[in-house]
Amino acid sequence: MPEVTSHAPGWPSWVDLHSPDTQRSKEFYTGLFGWDTYTMTVPDFGDREMFTLGGIQGPEVAGMHPLADDTQPPSWMCYFRSDDIQATMETVKGAGGRELAPPTDLANLGHMALCSDPEGADFALWTSYNLAGAGVVDEPSAMCWVELACRDTEQARRFYNEVFGWKSIDVEHSGSDYTKFLLGEDRPLAGMVRMNERWPRDVPPHWIPYFQVADCDDAAGRAADLGARILYGPADIPAGRYAVMTDPIGARLAVMTPDPAEIPPRA
Repeated sequence: MPEVTSHAPGWPSWVDLHSPDTQRSKEFYTGLFGWDTYTMTVPDFGDREMFTLGGIQGPEVAGMHPLADDTQPPSWMCYFRSDDIQATMETVKGAGGRELAPPTDLANLGHMALCSDPEGADFALWTSYNLAGAGVVDEPSAMCWVELACRDTEQARRFYNEVFGWKSIDVEHSGSDYTKFLLGEDRPLAGMVRMNERWPRDVPPHWIPYFQVADCDDAAGRAADLGARILYGPADIPAGRYAVMTDPIGARLAVMTPDPAEIPPRA
């Protein structure tokens, strides 16, 4: 399990869960992925749970904190690395996005900001101090992909290409078009699916994380036993086998057993 010590600018580097019931969430994710947890008190931000892999002293793979209020939906937040958050935020606003929380230090962990794209999908920017981001990726029980679901894919394509310098290509995915975002010519780092008429109208555009598992069918079955609702799959795609679900508190995520040839290299 080689540890990751840095993430390249523009790459997804961290995910954290906004939960209305952190104890229930902790039970689900430790049961599903075998994670351990510890509580970190961050001045001005309260307590945050840190999920680790390979024991309590193992590398951090994700975070969790309580929802600010009951009007917010439970969700996973995807963080993207930026070397200059203020400059990136100006690009976000210039491209039609919004600043939700201004750039600020999260104690000695890193510098962060929250924003949303023109259609309202929330995401975060991250510059590391003592927390580089996920300490393990592309391994079982660790993040291996992030995906945007939105209705206006052309607008999203223009926005994220401008903000992060990504490029995009379309591929077939489950019988419909799917967009892969790339950094450089051949390094896919995120995906995008169009929310068509089969999606409920009350589901807003959103980013979700994919977590790698050794056996997708087994993981999906275990997730259901732990209280998750399986929304799609398990199903085969060229990149591997995956399933999309909502966890017991309603946050959306996916699990995937990837084709090893499809795992993008990180730099």
